[in-house]
Amino acid sequence: MVLTAENYYSREANEEYMSVSQFKDFSGTYGKMACEFTAMEKLKERWEEPKSKALMVGSYVDSYFEGTLDSFKANNPDLFKRDGGLKAEYVKADEIIERIERDAYFMKYMSGEKQVIMTGELFGAKWKIKIDSYIPDVAIVDLKVMASITRLEWVRDIGYLDFVRYWGYDIQGAIYQEIVRQNTGKKLPFFIAAATKETEPDIRIIHVTDNYLAEALNMVQMNMSRVLKVKSGEAEPDRCELCDCCRKNRVLTRPISITDLTADI
Repeated sequence: MVLTAENYYSREANEEYMSVSQFKDFSGTYGKMACEFTAMEKLKERWEEPKSKALMVGSYVDSYFEGTLDSFKANNPDLFKRDGGLKAEYVKADEIIERIERDAYFMKYMSGEKQVIMTGELFGAKWKIKIDSYIPDVAIVDLKVMASITRLEWVRDIGYLDFVRYWGYDIQGAIYQEIVRQNTGKKLPFFIAAATKETEPDIRIIHVTDNYLAEALNMVQMNMSRVLKVKSGEAEPDRCELCDCCRKNRVLTRPISITDLTADI
């Protein structure tokens, strides 16, 4: 299957190819609970995650730099109030865009080819990637809009973690770097172009160095055997029993113990 902008997110593409977001659905990150059952329900198009305001703001900013903001607005009438003006969160998105464009260094990283699709093979699977800003021979750049760049997240048994590793963006960088290498023969650095939704938007260019990418790629390799068995139907998907999809599809067969309520503490 040849991937295009039109079919990249289709069921057929998701069944044939692994993607970073799909992998994280199966295996999770420090900040995202893994649920194989939900991952399979999404693949079969029986479950769709609700679009959060945070996700929509990020998509708004992404679409601006892709040059598709007009169509994004047309396809998402919920962006607007009854009087036709943008809702507050998208007014903030415009402020973020304005702040980004005032910084020449940030814009240098956003100057690459937009939404570049590449495919490759890794750990027994075909992979697909879509790069926000690809600067040939120079860099791979992913644009992220978030609440805070500097806020740390607490992870049990580990301690405080930066947002990059907490949300698995190191996994994204590792896969993107390897697939680009397969297509071009060049191992390019991976950067996150980050902007925040704070009162005064913060902006940073973050180099996710190769040592972190190597660790993340090793983690992907360790998990892929299980992921592929579940995706192919060879193994039954585990349920987290805590997410919306599991709650919606829960069928009771027996009582639980009080100790089951604290099993994950």
